[in-house]
Amino acid sequence: MEFSLTAEQRMLVDSARRMVDREIRPLLQRNDPDIVLPKAETLQLMAGVSGLGLLSARIPESAGGAGLRMLDFGLIREQLPPEVVILLQGHEATTARVYAGCSEEQKARHLDDLMAGRKIIAIGTTEPGGGSDQRGIATTVTEDGDWLVLNGRKQWITNATVCDLMIVTARMRHPDGGNRIVRVLVDRAESEFEAREIDVLGLRQTSLGEVLFDDCRVPCRNLCPDDVSTAGLLSSTWVANRPLMGLMAVSMGQTALDAAVSYARTRRQFGRLIGEFQAIQQDLADIETAVVTSRLLSYHALAAIDRGERANGLSAMAKRYAVDSCDRAIALAMRVHGAMGLSTELGLETLARDIRTLSIPDGTPGVLALIQGRELTGMDAFRR
Repeated sequence: MEFSLTAEQRMLVDSARRMVDREIRPLLQRNDPDIVLPKAETLQLMAGVSGLGLLSARIPESAGGAGLRMLDFGLIREQLPPEVVILLQGHEATTARVYAGCSEEQKARHLDDLMAGRKIIAIGTTEPGGGSDQRGIATTVTEDGDWLVLNGRKQWITNATVCDLMIVTARMRHPDGGNRIVRVLVDRAESEFEAREIDVLGLRQTSLGEVLFDDCRVPCRNLCPDDVSTAGLLSSTWVANRPLMGLMAVSMGQTALDAAVSYARTRRQFGRLIGEFQAIQQDLADIETAVVTSRLLSYHALAAIDRGERANGLSAMAKRYAVDSCDRAIALAMRVHGAMGLSTELGLETLARDIRTLSIPDGTPGVLALIQGRELTGMDAFRR
């Protein structure tokens, strides 16, 4: 088994790092870290990263996408600031769903703009009364001549207030009294809806919001042509998203480790560098172990996906382990810094808030444990 990066992968990583230093960090630093990036700045970010294939990673080159292997995609994303990655993930994953689950006419209208970062898209699935259990979706869509009428509320939607398009999961009623889950492509230019920001603990420059559809009228041509493959499409997207999110945690953990090592080599107490004390070395060793194991597990899950293996349990394990382990790593790094670890100047407290925000999207720790358990036992804890 080969653990070293290829020459091509090293080039991808170096290109991503240069782009971050040249374009992304200056843009983030020009804006208040506690306020959502304006739409113009978000579009600038999108256009900047599109050249690395970060907006079309899962779309094949034959369709104009980047066609990246998931491991290479993860290597690039690991180099990016987490507040950027979280907004890119919502956009890129939903763009992949447009490619795989929309009609040719719908793709012709929107796909090129989404891959180039000229438009922003969001996915509207989670609701106030239902998250992981999609059977509890309450948002409804009814037919009215050439129009569809949406009613309901979506919550915890990445890019909610800055998006141009949204794929909304809703329950369509039939005259016979039955219903089915469908997806509707809502274009904000032709179908107005209300969206507001939700103030959250971390990753505060990323748009995370609530959306209200109150008799929102959408052209019937925007009903997505769902078939038996739709559920598999949604599931496969989540499977890859989870280790990718694990690498976001790894990026934060690595930042904390670098800061702790640097501080241990310069800070003096009791006439000695604190890096000479056994307790500090123990903390540094635990931080490094958490970061390295989380990184390798996330890489392992992405490589399994690239090989076409079933990776549901491995993917769930990678995200749950990486977020929890790197959360602990950041807490230890704060402890190494003593009182300085609590300062806003140092930035560790920002990492501590940001990493807690990662534990919920694309599967909570409890849900991920049950997915892993289902793969181990063959028994589904979600359904009887």
